[in-house]
Amino acid sequence: MQMTQNQARIEIEDAKLFNAKVELVNSFMQSEHHGESNHRGSITGRSFVQRDREECHDRMMKDCFIERSRFPAHDFRRQFRMRRELFESILNAVVNHDHYFARSIDATGRQGLSPHQKLTSAFCMLANRCSTDSIDEYCRLAESTVIENLKRFYKAIQGIYGATYLHKPNREDLKRLLRKANKRGFPGMIGSLDCMYWEWKNCLTAWAGQLKGRHNKPTIILEAVASYDTWIWHAFFGTPGSNNDINVIWSSLLFDNVVNGWAPEFRYKVNGNRYELGYYLTDGIYPSWSTFVKSFSHPDNVKKKLFS
Repeated sequence: MQMTQNQARIEIEDAKLFNAKVELVNSFMQSEHHGESNHRGSITGRSFVQRDREECHDRMMKDCFIERSRFPAHDFRRQFRMRRELFESILNAVVNHDHYFARSIDATGRQGLSPHQKLTSAFCMLANRCSTDSIDEYCRLAESTVIENLKRFYKAIQGIYGATYLHKPNREDLKRLLRKANKRGFPGMIGSLDCMYWEWKNCLTAWAGQLKGRHNKPTIILEAVASYDTWIWHAFFGTPGSNNDINVIWSSLLFDNVVNGWAPEFRYKVNGNRYELGYYLTDGIYPSWSTFVKSFSHPDNVKKKLFS
């Protein structure tokens, strides 16, 4: 008798659970039928926005990219931090590398976002630190599209130009750098070495203590070597702790080849003295090594002022 009552109770509970599932499925089907899904647009809870991307593309072309555009060349350079020819060159390379940036037709037969809209979005964020909302106002890209577009742009640039720029100078690069430096009166000079400091405004609380630097605020340090043509071929980034340029140079891998005897040798003369290793231009805080040529902290004559 007791087993019969237990079985009956289990059957009743199973029936209730089954009925609840049926009601849930019916309510979901009704909401789908009436277009009442909670997922609206690219982000949950937001409604669909008609962004008129075709009209935006036509306006953008008239503003900047046709032969007689509304804004002249110097305005284009000020907005994008580059010449229009360079923009077009990068655009063609990126489109050929990743078809995500090519213009396509969507399921409704409408033209998708153009390559000019996508690259303008990426360059505006990189060059002018624009927010996603301001990108939407001019380029007509939703927030999620702007972020995806920027990530794809990063990967495309790395894939296209990484082999050319993301490497240490080889012998041919060194010869080119040394020739240019020699013409400018600095025989044997490889590049300019310095550290830059940025306050990390949105640093995680758990990391803030180990990254406190200048002004007792979280700071990120970048050690970089740049050549005359703005090729930054060395970048040592994000050393934790309260550091200055000297602390960072001890942690950096910049001089590992020199210390281990792997650095390429080249001979040149300065003031009658023969040298076999290149050097970097630095400021006065760096140690007195043969690979550093430092500026004068307090130049007291015309020659020293010119050199500094």
